Amino acid sequence: MFEEFFFERLTSLRNQKNVSAREMSLALGQNESYINRIENRLTFPSMQVFFYICEYFQITPQEFFDEKNPAPGKISQISEEIKHLDELQLDTVISVIKGLQHKPK
Repeated sequence: MFEEFFFERLTSLRNQKNVSAREMSLALGQNESYINRIENRLTFPSMQVFFYICEYFQITPQEFFDEKNPAPGKISQISEEIKHLDELQLDTVISVIKGLQHKPK
């Protein structure tokens, strides 16, 4: 179960970033098929490479394993951007989020 989540999460995050497995492998300093081998369930990264993977996605290891957060990179980006808003703007953002959470019947 853990393994399956790991493989699916890696693929999902890579697709969200819109990069190929080859591009990501090379960016991590690995051979061009490294990420592909992980996603195809042939190997696991070392802990050190796992930390590099998290750094590549600009997320923490905790965010990587947070099943309730489907897009941790985007949530982090929103969190950083929201720090620059004033109180009225924050109230507007909260209202928009609450409105988006209500699903139409």
